[in-house]
Amino acid sequence: MGIFNKIKKMFQSEENIETKEMKSEDKKVVEDSKNNSLKVYEKGLSKSREGFVSKLANLTNKYKKITDDYFDELEEILIMADIGVNTVMEFIDKLRDRVKKEDITSPLDLKEIIVDELFIIYVDDEVISNKIIFRENGPTIVLFIGVNGVGKTTTIGKLANKMKDEGKKVLLVGADTFRAGAVNQLREWSEKIGVGFFGKEESDPASVVYDGVTKAIDEEYDIVFIDTAGRLQNKVNLMKELEKMNKVIDGLVDGGASETLLVIDATTGQNGISQAKAFKEITNITGLVLTKLDGTAKGGIVLAIKESIGIPVKYIGLGETKDDLAVFDIEKYIYGLFKDMM
Repeated sequence: MGIFNKIKKMFQSEENIETKEMKSEDKKVVEDSKNNSLKVYEKGLSKSREGFVSKLANLTNKYKKITDDYFDELEEILIMADIGVNTVMEFIDKLRDRVKKEDITSPLDLKEIIVDELFIIYVDDEVISNKIIFRENGPTIVLFIGVNGVGKTTTIGKLANKMKDEGKKVLLVGADTFRAGAVNQLREWSEKIGVGFFGKEESDPASVVYDGVTKAIDEEYDIVFIDTAGRLQNKVNLMKELEKMNKVIDGLVDGGASETLLVIDATTGQNGISQAKAFKEITNITGLVLTKLDGTAKGGIVLAIKESIGIPVKYIGLGETKDDLAVFDIEKYIYGLFKDMM
């Protein structure tokens, strides 16, 4: 049985062993939560299914045999899905090799292999962490970076709300003192969701971080989300600013910042991947947040970005509500993307 069919079986026939001993009402809450989480993926990836996946399905129906023309069209579909030219070339070579070795002649037999190989591109024999690791002592510090307009502040607000719902004491720190209104926008989010806030407009970002993290330590916050400036035009200045912030955090918290999350707008496609490469040159990124994935038919960017820069996606934005920011789950992603094809 291929990887996709194992995932499909898991989601479609799940009898949730862990809920068997629960009361019926508790069991229903857990099952509803899992179902809702899967539905967020299915709904959020509908544009990609209609575009990318429907083209793959049509390709399978169009050809009776696997030919060079079939591979040429498949290559074009994958590139148009924003998977990335180099990744696609390697992927097609791997498929051609499997077709030859396993003597596969029908596109119908190949479609499950296509899905399985796309899954393997992302996982690549790694154990991928997709959650924020919390410190046992002192506050967990998370820096958010990314260019203006990608939904960074909204992402911080949604994630802070998630953490608050999980019982964490959350502090938002507005260290993007460069962009007019950025600090105030973060303050509004803190008031809206009922979490702590610290920020000063027109101040040195590193001094804001110092005061904010000091407040978090003194008032025993569990987690601190720091919003930073997103100007890539002058990489040297931004690199120095981020280095200064990290030095401040290192001096206050053992081990420094736990995470540096890069926020990218999925609808910008290859431009988003270019941003990721540029930020990777100037700071250590531990994970990615892909926003507006529901707004693009090119859902392959999830695979491309991991392959291009070797950093895992930790969260994805699949809609406008606070519940549509989901912890990234590769199995739910693969299922939500390809469920109509298999």
